[in-house]
Amino acid sequence: MWSFSNIANQLHYWLNDHFSPTLTLIIEMVLAGVAVIGLFAGLGLVLVIMERKVSAWIQLRLGPNRVGPKGMLQSLADTFKLLLKEGMTPSGADKIMFNVAPFIAMIVAMLLLAPIAFAKDFQLWDLNIGVLYVSAISSVSVISILMAGWSSNNKYSLMGAMRSGAQIVSYELSAGLSVLAVIVMTGSLQVSDIIHSQADGWWIFKGHIPMFIAFVTFIIAVTAETNRAPFDLAEAESELTAGFHTEYSGMKFALFFLAEYVNVFIVCALGATLFLGGWMPFHIGNWEGFNHVMDYIPSSVWFFGKTFFLIWLIMWFRWTFPRLRIDQLLNLEWKYLLPISMVNLLLVTLMAILKWHF
Repeated sequence: MWSFSNIANQLHYWLNDHFSPTLTLIIEMVLAGVAVIGLFAGLGLVLVIMERKVSAWIQLRLGPNRVGPKGMLQSLADTFKLLLKEGMTPSGADKIMFNVAPFIAMIVAMLLLAPIAFAKDFQLWDLNIGVLYVSAISSVSVISILMAGWSSNNKYSLMGAMRSGAQIVSYELSAGLSVLAVIVMTGSLQVSDIIHSQADGWWIFKGHIPMFIAFVTFIIAVTAETNRAPFDLAEAESELTAGFHTEYSGMKFALFFLAEYVNVFIVCALGATLFLGGWMPFHIGNWEGFNHVMDYIPSSVWFFGKTFFLIWLIMWFRWTFPRLRIDQLLNLEWKYLLPISMVNLLLVTLMAILKWHF
């Protein structure tokens, strides 16, 4: 199976030969940071044009078609527009919190990339509580939204921030219980262990119906957590102008916009890792020939293919279903998803104890 480990090891040995161990570690961390920033920029450009093309395809229209070949450079033009646009701060706003909030949103998104395994042996930090780390850090994102809404000194912004806080805290429960279902089956919180446990089959297939229910619940919950339609009550244009980022413009708005798309990528990457094997190829039992052919496909292709499939699924939700009311949104979580997730976790635990999975 193809791997990035050889490139990383050669770079490490070369740096060790030319610099001290401390300087080598600093250079490697700087390179990792630059790579993450580059990934952020690339994801922003790709996911925005993907969103617009998917919406055009679903609505039977052309979408962006002026800038670049078939409009593929439209995201780049939008980026230049936001760079040149003046960033305004309302006179009645709490200036420190107003300006800090977008950066907290971006910092949280960057921290979440650490335990994600992008390919075989290509992971920034394989800590032994990787899934717990993601759950803990992702819950901090609501702070940036609450800061932005309150500090703007705008009733629409405050209302959007309060909605977002209620929404994220509510749907974290169902998302957490879905993740727990995978942890119960694997017996580990470490991302690499969860991926290797799927070498003989992805959990969505070998975990029977309860794992499929956990997967569906996870996708619905993370769609709500990332404030994506049909759960975008925090920025409902028809009711709240633009919600918590009503007063933001220029690059501050761009940071919130970019953080949303990166968070979508992260939750889809987590879903692909937990339920679809991450970078692990698709194997079928003892079909040696078939499995050998699957191993020739690079692990990074498997990972990004699964992740972008889930991103496409979430975009499909956005352009298919109408926006829910706030009472419908909370009813869906507390009356339906949460009880289903709790009962499903009991079934998964029973399956794990009796070893009823494949």
